[in-house]
Amino acid sequence: MRVMLLHQPAPIETAPLVLSDVPIPEPGPDEVLIQVHYCGICRTDLHVIEGELPTRLMPVVPGHQIVGTIYHCGCDVQNLHPGDPVGMAWLHHTCGNCPFCLTRRENLCSNAQFTGYSTNGGFAEFVVASAEFVYPLPQGFDEMHAAPLLCAGIIGFRCLRVAGLGSAEAARGRAIGLYGFGAAAHIAIQVARHWGARVFVCTRDERHQKLALELGATWAGGAVEPPSELLDAAIVFAPAGELVPAALAAVTRGGTVVLGGIHMSDIPSFPYSLLYGERVVRSVMNNTRADGHDFLRLAAEIPIHPSVEVFPLADANLALARLKNDAIRGAAVLRVKIVKLKFDNMVIPNNTKVRT
Repeated sequence: MRVMLLHQPAPIETAPLVLSDVPIPEPGPDEVLIQVHYCGICRTDLHVIEGELPTRLMPVVPGHQIVGTIYHCGCDVQNLHPGDPVGMAWLHHTCGNCPFCLTRRENLCSNAQFTGYSTNGGFAEFVVASAEFVYPLPQGFDEMHAAPLLCAGIIGFRCLRVAGLGSAEAARGRAIGLYGFGAAAHIAIQVARHWGARVFVCTRDERHQKLALELGATWAGGAVEPPSELLDAAIVFAPAGELVPAALAAVTRGGTVVLGGIHMSDIPSFPYSLLYGERVVRSVMNNTRADGHDFLRLAAEIPIHPSVEVFPLADANLALARLKNDAIRGAAVLRVKIVKLKFDNMVIPNNTKVRT
């Protein structure tokens, strides 16, 4: 199968992803093999590729916003079948036994595995997933537009929850700020507006400001420009630590600033007065499966309309370079050529049952 393979972290400008042919992976008893149709591109992929996150697996196939169909199932898989349309996200698997997993906080599991980081991901024609960690696709979504929901959408939804605005009752009439307006923010604004919140967007790119206003933002301005009124909460999606003091200055007493990225540049020192007044700074780490299922149901109900730019698999380096330079309007998605294979062309381990 074809994959975009990373042999060594390097700046994306050097095109470190190499189009390669590798064997189709073999699913275990409790796993499924997914034929990838589309894979969203996330800033986390860029952090993995450029070495801003510690190396977990090398070489590695990045990509964790995966949409496709199940090709075959391991012998212990009961509720999924070949042909089922599914999505796959960042959280690949957790231990299920630690205090975090046992208290429905599996996103904090110390032994978690992550798609496209500690396991191979979706910049590929096929990928193996833990059956318990795949998501049925929401009704009414085409595959291309569903891809950004699998990380950008889920993480934005979790950020709203952590900010205390995770329902219509909690969000209605409240003022929320979004710092950075990429893939996650352009989905989160649609959730927040659906719930009746007023959204204020701070982003350096005028094209992103324009998109924010098109999506119903009350106000859009520069990255550190004070919003037109005090905010009840703010979410910092951009990986720029210098935005944290700006967000704290923009929230009212008792407000929460949520940091939505997996990696961020250093946060500069700031006066205690910015934090005083029972303001809170919180990070978001990964997501739970409950977040994923709840968000996908809501996405179908609203419905969410992601703005996407589509690239062929072989152009992954180009798409990531455009993402790095804030040149993507909404979310970038890789289209993987759909190939038809016969089961007898595939290597299937002895402990795997093929369902036809």
